[in-house]
Amino acid sequence: MNSTAPKLWSPGDWNAFFGFGTNILVNLLTLTALLRYVIKLPDDIVFGRILPATGLMLFLSTIYYAWLAYKLAKKEGRDTVCALPSGISVPHMFVVVFVIMLPIAAASGDPIKGWEAGLTWVFVQSFVLMAGGFVAPWIKKITPRAALLGALAGVSIAFISMKPALDMYMDPVIGLACFAILLASWFGGVRYWKGIPAGLVAIGVGSLIAWGGLAFGFNFGGMSLDKLGASFASFGFSVPLPAIGHVFGGFEYLSVILVTAIPFGIYDLVEAMDNVESAEAGGDHFPTTRVITADGVVSLIGCLLGNPFINAVYIGHPGWKAIGGRIGYSAATGVMVLILSWFGILAVMMALIPVVAISPILLYIGMLIGAQAFQETPKSHAPAIILALIPQVAGWGKLMIDNALGAAGTNAAAVGIDKLAGTGVLYHGLELLGSGAILTSLILAAVAACIIDRAYGRAAGFALAGSVLTFFGFMHSEAIGLAQSPTVAFGYLLVAGGLFGLARQTAAQPAGMGVVALEVAD
Repeated sequence: MNSTAPKLWSPGDWNAFFGFGTNILVNLLTLTALLRYVIKLPDDIVFGRILPATGLMLFLSTIYYAWLAYKLAKKEGRDTVCALPSGISVPHMFVVVFVIMLPIAAASGDPIKGWEAGLTWVFVQSFVLMAGGFVAPWIKKITPRAALLGALAGVSIAFISMKPALDMYMDPVIGLACFAILLASWFGGVRYWKGIPAGLVAIGVGSLIAWGGLAFGFNFGGMSLDKLGASFASFGFSVPLPAIGHVFGGFEYLSVILVTAIPFGIYDLVEAMDNVESAEAGGDHFPTTRVITADGVVSLIGCLLGNPFINAVYIGHPGWKAIGGRIGYSAATGVMVLILSWFGILAVMMALIPVVAISPILLYIGMLIGAQAFQETPKSHAPAIILALIPQVAGWGKLMIDNALGAAGTNAAAVGIDKLAGTGVLYHGLELLGSGAILTSLILAAVAACIIDRAYGRAAGFALAGSVLTFFGFMHSEAIGLAQSPTVAFGYLLVAGGLFGLARQTAAQPAGMGVVALEVAD
């Protein structure tokens, strides 16, 4: 063991801090807008209770992962270890708001009830994570890397990259300019004046274009002096307070909450496992159990103080490492979040910085993670990675349809599934393939990768796991229960049976015969 203490701050941490910090800032601005304008919670709850609790949770998480990176760097005697990024789980942010908090707030006529239901949702998920952390290393050991990274690539494309890409083209003057600034630095190696981080340059240029354009009558980025002036009313100092009564107040909606809390707890488990695998592919091996249980513990702490959002290890470790991030960027981000959330500064930030100036950073991360899935796996597994992308695209497509129909005051059932199918919109197919998408991606890619490797027995095992998970509603279903999608479960079972038979047949043949037969068939 090397006793030399690693550096707590490296020059590249500035780049990673402004990149990762702005990523976290975007998410904080987004959840603040959702709480204020969708759930319609009063500002004293948003800025006085929820955001201080969220800030403390993120501070604990980022400090812990900085410490974990410090321990790894000290143990291995190297200065290239990059801390795992972490923060609010972006897909879950929208799920808890639109699937749990909004319907309950609307049905009860009380946004506080929606907030309480969100707290209970996180409470349940936290325990799923803490328990699941002990089985995750075994799952990680037997699952092909193409399945783990492929599932992650699907998430990054559908739920990380698409929205910022669309935002950029809806406000292209700022969006494309900021994207070019980031690409030139983070992919092209361009250094800006006196080493100013590319993320800060992008935010500065984007803000300059927005406010400069406003002076000449152009409204780039949706900036407004009235909004900026009103934002100063939220200044103040607030610390998180216990919200245990509110947590248990949401238990009256437990039957509704469990339908999504348990599957998404498993989603978090798999996603965290994927992200640890991503970091390992980048050269940093972190203990999977400690990472996942830590997410559960800090989420529980945040929940008991009033935060209705789950904490998660983020996609993006290779990206921050590639631009020089080491240990300090994670801790610095935690301190920044604590200051922003406890002093009510977020409202001013919402009014001062155009979000489209920050969106390209998320697109960059999505690009990097999608590329890593192909770069860090055998070339022969590329078809398995493509297969892993498809369920995530289906989930994204269904979400877009649901949101569009919801805005029109209707839904797919009211319009008619058959009528939609007649126009080429196979809604039921999107529903089946996109529900539990991260598990579906993992299972399909694992089966494909094992088949490519002629490991038919292992492929059969993953197909059988897919059948069991589907039967109980963890895949291809929006609800947990028995026989939720029985025909899909039976389909997986048939595949498992065929693969088991193929495994026995090839095992009984002389060495090489099975492969030759397959190559001739090709």
